[in-house]
Amino acid sequence: MHMIVVGCGRVGSQLAYRLFQRGLDVTALDEDARAFGNLPSEFRGRTVEGDVLTREVLRRVRMESAAGVAAVTSSDTVNAVVALIARRVYNVPRVVVRNYNPRFVAAQEAIGVEAVSSTRWGAQRMEGLLTETGVHSVYSAGAGEVQVYEFVVPDRLAGKKLAELMAGSGGAAVALTRGGAARVPAADETIEPGDVVHVGCTPQG
Repeated sequence: MHMIVVGCGRVGSQLAYRLFQRGLDVTALDEDARAFGNLPSEFRGRTVEGDVLTREVLRRVRMESAAGVAAVTSSDTVNAVVALIARRVYNVPRVVVRNYNPRFVAAQEAIGVEAVSSTRWGAQRMEGLLTETGVHSVYSAGAGEVQVYEFVVPDRLAGKKLAELMAGSGGAAVALTRGGAARVPAADETIEPGDVVHVGCTPQG
């Protein structure tokens, strides 16, 4: 399976290496050959220097055979154009872009690709750590409409069932960790002090 990572900075180099570790055929592309120095020495994928917006470079990275493309340059505009070319011209089935300015997320997603915004996610995570008591958001989906929260069960909730805990929240428990081992819990699971529970719900819930 052929994957292309456009942009070989700190994020792109780590992504390319992680895909390589999964046994995938990976091509890392950057307009500056010095960026390939960010790749771990164990990386054995291909590296291509050049401007991704030229036909010659698109041919060299084999865009026509790509199963996935990640556009992770430092420019939201370039990432959006790369995504548009990959999706609309080459019909690449999986395309994801890195987002810097949250105002551009809607435009990037309008192309029909996933946009990963470290700025938005980071702000949401810090907001939770600063304002939430006992319950912290550890994952945000979409534009934050659904989040996964983590909390440690206090003594006062000992003996309660997860169904009681979730009543009225509109959410669901997705994981329970006890003694370092995690599992998907049943609704009638009885919780104990020190359990770590992850629940998925809206911020309002």
